[in-house]
Amino acid sequence: MSDRRVGDEVVALLDGGGYAEQVVVRASQTLPRPDGVDLVDAAALPEAVCTAWTNLVDTARLQADETLLVLGGSGGVGSMAVQLGHALGARVVATAGGPERTARCRELGADVVVDHRAEDVVDAVRAATDGRGADVVLDVLGGGALGDNVRALAPGGRLVVIGLQQGRTGELDLARLMAKRALVTGTLLRSRSPQEKAAIVEAVGEHVWPLVAAGRIRPVVHARLSFDEADRALGMLESGEAFGKVLLLP
Repeated sequence: MSDRRVGDEVVALLDGGGYAEQVVVRASQTLPRPDGVDLVDAAALPEAVCTAWTNLVDTARLQADETLLVLGGSGGVGSMAVQLGHALGARVVATAGGPERTARCRELGADVVVDHRAEDVVDAVRAATDGRGADVVLDVLGGGALGDNVRALAPGGRLVVIGLQQGRTGELDLARLMAKRALVTGTLLRSRSPQEKAAIVEAVGEHVWPLVAAGRIRPVVHARLSFDEADRALGMLESGEAFGKVLLLP
């Protein structure tokens, strides 16, 4: 972006290599530190916000008053997708594990939260939508949840797969998919071209950054740890302990 100047405080959508004290990134993939947000906490925003925005808006075409199901509402992207879906006027259903995490998802703007440890997610979604299902499902689970996610879709629904926590392969009931006239899409952010990333960052700056400055969307940071504690940080993510992002500080 042409308005960046030396000395500006910015955060960035990196191509990779973020475990470093210094990085090189294209100016077109940077955003100014949002007003009222600490620079370190702001580092939790770019990848999560850009992922949530491009998948909910560009790919799924989420509309106000539609129902959005966010699988893993306590995750880094999930906690952002809950807030963004709420800000866009959708009815947000999120999944999380345990009473504390479900309560925090409600605080982020989820209208309905399903404790996946104690409830059947598909049944809960149908109950929350009078049997219709979700218009958009944002899925971080992948193959293991593919069948249930198609079952949870409303007619004309869109399933967007952005993670593989439950494996790379799964069974897809094509008859059910066809009967619902539904779409299944898999996307990655990191493999996109610089031009695509720049367009996403520009859209986020225009549409989401004002919401961040207004306090309607905020970074969700579970912990700040030093580089020496990187193993501990990864353990928090792998165990499911973390709610939101874990930040590494040099």
